[in-house]
Amino acid sequence: MSEENINNDKNNKAESDAPKGGIRFDNKPKTGDGKPKFNSSWIFGILAIVLIGSMFFPSIGNTPVEITRSRFENEMLRSKDVERVVVVNKEKAEIYIKADKLSDPKYKDAPGKGSMTTGTGPQYFFTIGSIEAFDDRMDQAQANFAPEDRVDVKYEKRENYLEGILSWLLFPLILIAVWLFIFRRMAGPNGPGGQIFNIGKSRAKVFDKEGAQIKIDFKDVAGLEEAKIEIREIVDFLKNPDKYTDLGGKIPKGALLVGPPGTGKTLLAKAVAGEAHVPFFSMSGSDFVEMFVGVGASRVRDLFKQAKEKSPCIIFIDEIDAIGRARGKNPNMGANDERENTLNQLLTEMDGFGTNSGVIILAATNRADILDRALMRAGRFDRQIHVELPDLNERRDIFNVHLRPLKKLSADVTAEYLAKQTPGFSGADIANVCNEAALIAARRDKKQVEKQDFLDAVDRIIGGLEKKNKIISTDEKKTIAYHEAGHALVSWVLEHANPLIKVTIVPRGQALGAAWYLPEERQLTTTDQMLDEMCSVLGGRAAEELFFGKVSTGALNDLEKVTKQAYAMVSYFGMSEKIGNLSFYDSTGQNEYMFGKPYGDETARDIDRETKRIISEAYTRAKEVLTNYKSQHNKLADLLLEREVIFAEDLEKIVGPRPNGKTPDFTRAETSDKKADIEDAEIVNISETDISIAVDTDKTEDNSNNN
Repeated sequence: MSEENINNDKNNKAESDAPKGGIRFDNKPKTGDGKPKFNSSWIFGILAIVLIGSMFFPSIGNTPVEITRSRFENEMLRSKDVERVVVVNKEKAEIYIKADKLSDPKYKDAPGKGSMTTGTGPQYFFTIGSIEAFDDRMDQAQANFAPEDRVDVKYEKRENYLEGILSWLLFPLILIAVWLFIFRRMAGPNGPGGQIFNIGKSRAKVFDKEGAQIKIDFKDVAGLEEAKIEIREIVDFLKNPDKYTDLGGKIPKGALLVGPPGTGKTLLAKAVAGEAHVPFFSMSGSDFVEMFVGVGASRVRDLFKQAKEKSPCIIFIDEIDAIGRARGKNPNMGANDERENTLNQLLTEMDGFGTNSGVIILAATNRADILDRALMRAGRFDRQIHVELPDLNERRDIFNVHLRPLKKLSADVTAEYLAKQTPGFSGADIANVCNEAALIAARRDKKQVEKQDFLDAVDRIIGGLEKKNKIISTDEKKTIAYHEAGHALVSWVLEHANPLIKVTIVPRGQALGAAWYLPEERQLTTTDQMLDEMCSVLGGRAAEELFFGKVSTGALNDLEKVTKQAYAMVSYFGMSEKIGNLSFYDSTGQNEYMFGKPYGDETARDIDRETKRIISEAYTRAKEVLTNYKSQHNKLADLLLEREVIFAEDLEKIVGPRPNGKTPDFTRAETSDKKADIEDAEIVNISETDISIAVDTDKTEDNSNNN
């Protein structure tokens, strides 16, 4: 067996001893030769010995016994038993008893008897106040003594070297010990100080068979069929590389998952980790960015170093736009850009002079338009997998997954029905709908989750919570009712406008009223469709002008929407005959920091004129429709004032079937007959492309969920 294999066996054995579920933090770290590293615990032992020694050191030998001055004068000095007295440092008087007197019973407490030679040291001591007072007391006590019997007092000055050493060393040692103790606690597996000396190390979480594992596979990812086909091939590259390399092909080095938020990009990467059965390194783009210069590049190097050691493997970088933003667009010109340094290192590691065989990089972002072009070229991210919002069939599959955890469902709740009610919803939105429906049912003390709970959950998520106690004057309420009735009527009459589902004047959030539509799921939009939609959006403002002779600020959201749509028609989509087939939309983002516009002043004036013309014509059409259906509009407004919520079938009874025959293919339950039931039901549906909001303030929330 080669030396390399032996080392690998040792490494595998060391890894197998690690606890399951994560990285192993050994309490006894080893150096490269297998010897234990420096352990600071011995410092605590030495410190304890020093402290104990300083406390008990004086007790080694004959420790004098402390007595009172009166006992010294009455029992010892007057009995002429004292051999000598030594005053130490002007603070303590040590008494030495004559050796032949120690046998007296009154000195039975003298130290050293039976274990050490008697009389070798002071047997007693007491503390003195001042030298002058002590001398006077000694003279008075020995006034009648013969000269040969008098006891002389000796004065000494002694230095306590141990106390001096401890005074200089003990406090610093305590500080060092406390610092080491705190540092070791912080540098544990979850301690914030663990990265002080590992600041340049990768923070990637490793999932493999020895450690933590991901139990998600492609079965848990509903929808995304096209994306799963491409991503499955990457898994197959790792499992059966010879199948491709035998024919001369090269395994792709990277795949970029691109799509709106909540569409399942990260979930798809987790499924890859669960299916591939190879080491999986997962981290976020922001994990590379640090306040210290060079840390990001160092972490990239360390990440790829670990990946090469465990190849074949997968590296997943979530939200890669945090470090992959296009270079050269930093407004702080001349300053060091840590993100650019990190990106440069990532580009080098992905396809530089070094080899990364067996390492595939997955990344996810919803801002692919701002990524650096060098990152997107072949040889780095060879594939761009688009993860789009789910269509009707994919929403049905996603609902089937998220309805599974709900234990008690009403029989009329089907994934097919709910999928039709949620156009433009992402996978995360659908999961939120199911969870919110269960919460609403529990809040109402129901035994099962019913269809109405799901409809209310959709309204709660997008429209916000109802504010039934909001104070609105009668005139304001009437204006809102006529405004929303104008939206409903115009959208119902026009051929290409989205059909109305529900209109309400119950406040939600900052919105005082709203109209919901069920849009047609389409990939392309024609000029006629856009013009009809703009006309229906302006129906509320037109109704205010026709029936009240004045307009309010309630159309702020409507005007904002049609203005953006009209400018897009003229300057982006080339839908103006005067401007022609020109588009000034920059999909690459290269003109982000350009000063000025990509067209001249004359073209700018033409764009403004065309935009105003389109909006003006749409507004005129809306007023014509409302004039032709004046009586029906008034009935709708009155019904709305009475019930506060009306639905598509109410509109059909008053106006008749839609001229184009495109009536919504579902009906409300019995809730449209009773006001109380309607107030409990709240909302039928909400559209992702067209929500008209009437507000009485300039601070307006855009509650649309655009596809």
